[in-house]
Amino acid sequence: MQNSRNDVWVGLFVMIGAAAILFLALQSANLLSLNFEKTYHVVGRFDNVGGIKPKAAVRSAGVVVGRVDSITFDDKTFQANIRLELQSRYAFPKDSSLKILTSGLLGEQYIGIEPGGDERNFADGDVITQTQSAVILENLISQFLFSRAAEGGSNAAEEPVSK
Repeated sequence: MQNSRNDVWVGLFVMIGAAAILFLALQSANLLSLNFEKTYHVVGRFDNVGGIKPKAAVRSAGVVVGRVDSITFDDKTFQANIRLELQSRYAFPKDSSLKILTSGLLGEQYIGIEPGGDERNFADGDVITQTQSAVILENLISQFLFSRAAEGGSNAAEEPVSK
């Protein structure tokens, strides 16, 4: 009888430990966010969203003010629409802009909000068109290589041939 009681307590302790580890893993991977504050939604239109994913952070001045709710493609404008879920306690002016940024050189991507100066604030369902798309590392490298090749080709043509 005593042995079965100990088995129940040990089993219960193991189940609580497994649940705690699962909760921490989901929380650290941004797959679970427990937020009971009121929110409002705005949509940002981007030409290129890079590798941003749903549940990515939305930050202003380094502070998380919301999360990415969903990402869709508009086949009429050929742009990506990112639906943001912002906490109601943070009100941003209507002329604020959005940027897709990266924390660190190869870190996770997030959306940064740069506040504007308008007296009116975003309301639920507003669309933000002042956006800056993600910087794609491959595009930067190819631009650098093409500019270096163009400089090398023009310098070779300008140099006189020595006899």
